[in-house]
Amino acid sequence: MSQSVQQPFPLIAAIDLGSNSFHLVLAKTAQQGVDIFAHYGEKVQLAAGINAQLTLQDDAMQRGFACLSRFAQHTRDLPQGAVRIVGTSSLRVAHNRQRFIERAEEILGHPIDIISGREEARLIYLGVAHSLNDPEKRLVIDIGGGSTEFIIGQKFATHSRDSLQIGCVSLSQRFFSNGHVTVDNYQLAYTAARLELLELERNVYSSNWQTTIGASGTICSVGQALAAAGLSRGEVTRQGVQWLKQRVLEIADINKIDIPGVTAARSSILPAGLVIIEAIFDALNITQMTPSNCALREGLIYDLLDRHQQRDPRDASIQALAERTTVDSAHLQKIEQWAQWALQQVADAWQLKEQWHSKLLSWAARVHLVGLDIAHYHYQKHGAYLVEHSDLAGFSRQEQKMLALLVRGHRRNIPVEGFQQLPRGIGQQLLHLCVLLRLAILLQPFKGSQTLPELQLSAKTNQLTLAFPQHWLANNPLTAASLQQEAQWLQRSQFSLVIKMT
Repeated sequence: MSQSVQQPFPLIAAIDLGSNSFHLVLAKTAQQGVDIFAHYGEKVQLAAGINAQLTLQDDAMQRGFACLSRFAQHTRDLPQGAVRIVGTSSLRVAHNRQRFIERAEEILGHPIDIISGREEARLIYLGVAHSLNDPEKRLVIDIGGGSTEFIIGQKFATHSRDSLQIGCVSLSQRFFSNGHVTVDNYQLAYTAARLELLELERNVYSSNWQTTIGASGTICSVGQALAAAGLSRGEVTRQGVQWLKQRVLEIADINKIDIPGVTAARSSILPAGLVIIEAIFDALNITQMTPSNCALREGLIYDLLDRHQQRDPRDASIQALAERTTVDSAHLQKIEQWAQWALQQVADAWQLKEQWHSKLLSWAARVHLVGLDIAHYHYQKHGAYLVEHSDLAGFSRQEQKMLALLVRGHRRNIPVEGFQQLPRGIGQQLLHLCVLLRLAILLQPFKGSQTLPELQLSAKTNQLTLAFPQHWLANNPLTAASLQQEAQWLQRSQFSLVIKMT
């Protein structure tokens, strides 16, 4: 059934857990779109709390939790599905991110997705594109605390998306941690930035965009500083960057940077931000960049709206991936339909009543054979790798991992250890979805005119009972043998498949 966002979710929210700052936006939904009416942001600097072992330190976690406790006052009472929360660069790299995520989810009362750099880039572009009204091909750049995203697109379509592991907080930690800016350490930081940009320089420079948009607090701050000095109307220019660079070098002490247009919270990372901007201008031969106040957080709002108005980008990603296999789409559709029917029968017993359960099962049914594009032997493993590591627009890292586990487990041994590594009760729910997928595939063979009779399904925690009409299995011995073999495979995962006659 189509679900309109206006009625169930008159108020929606998005939270961006960035490497430098956390942002919350609140929006009212309407027939013509959304009205973003509130925006909150706090400097948390998660990136500054990640040590050489890529462990997020306790003080950085506590800064994050304190901020989220304040955000929770606005989101705690919103229904599930009305809030989208994503973590970016710092939570992508932190080895102990799950500890932070679990506590943050307790505070906010909503799930948190960790998104890839390219997915972050897509959402940034979506937020910027909704703020513009021009048909020109554009390059959008977002300098974050731990990464920088580059997107080339036109209107709402992206042509390329890249994310580099270089950000104003991480670069500041590497080269300006002593609190001083000198010609020498500025040049070292610039060289490091240019090295990160080398591959992108070759790919992006030839793309012939018409305008350059900067979508980050760092770029906006530089634009405001140049406007305050009378050097531009808010645009970031090559000459303006050089002027601001000289001002920073003259001040030298980061703690004493006090430049009109640059907030106190932004001053400490201004030198690193200038380094990255100068390196980008030189690498891509940019002369001027227009700042945008819209970025990832606004992109999350529009993406959430699309999901609830049946324009989910994840569906398009699955469709594109499914097209890699030559298997008859009608056959895949039969598997999907039976799996969804089975899900309805056991949803109460197995607590599989959330929307993501149904979506994940459908997606897995559509792409479980994608590994055949590589080789038939162990194709379930090839397929799982493709699903987990492909660039699937709209998906979080955990969603791709869960989908990959279903593809990996759709035949032969189930990778139980992978399911057990998932947080809380998700692993058990995913295992149950995997069982349904396996049965759907088994009961919808490629060839033959066999028509399934009416079946009865009943479920307990680690048991599924499948009841066939009297004599049906005797008349279909191949299916009976397949079910017996399946019961043996499932038993290895401490799961019981019971076959009986009605």
